[in-house]
Amino acid sequence: MGTLSRQLTTHNSQFWLLTALLLTAAACGAAPKPPATATPGARGPRVILPSGAAYRVELARTPEELAQGLMFRESLPERTGMLFLFSADGVHRFWMKNTMIPLDMIWMDRGGRVLFVSEQTPPCREDPCPTYGPELAAAYVLEVAGGMAAKEQAVVGATIRFVDVK
Repeated sequence: MGTLSRQLTTHNSQFWLLTALLLTAAACGAAPKPPATATPGARGPRVILPSGAAYRVELARTPEELAQGLMFRESLPERTGMLFLFSADGVHRFWMKNTMIPLDMIWMDRGGRVLFVSEQTPPCREDPCPTYGPELAAAYVLEVAGGMAAKEQAVVGATIRFVDVK
């Protein structure tokens, strides 16, 4: 019985050692990762606002992306936004249906010149939702968190530069 007892103790010790090592490895793998929306200077599409601040942007091009926009988002990471790229210049009116946060919406021409700004545009809480935008032909609309347009000097006549927007 002594040999059997030693074998069981050895196997029991090996089992617990292996279990501890696996749990430690799993815990290390589960460590939080930095957010995918990290640094504004990172690669990918960005806009440079008149203040010099770089904002990472998601691009909306397809009819589905243009319709969805920033709906259902409860927050926006700092210095991020969405750039709407229209296939044709035109009067592009926006609404805030199913949008959870106030946004600044910035309409621009093909050269990135700001044509109109709707600041702190409130979420729509009930139908019918109002629409926002100028009666001017625009090529692009940039949406950023409410209050950022003024902070970043995005005013009518200013220019916003695009980087890696393809």
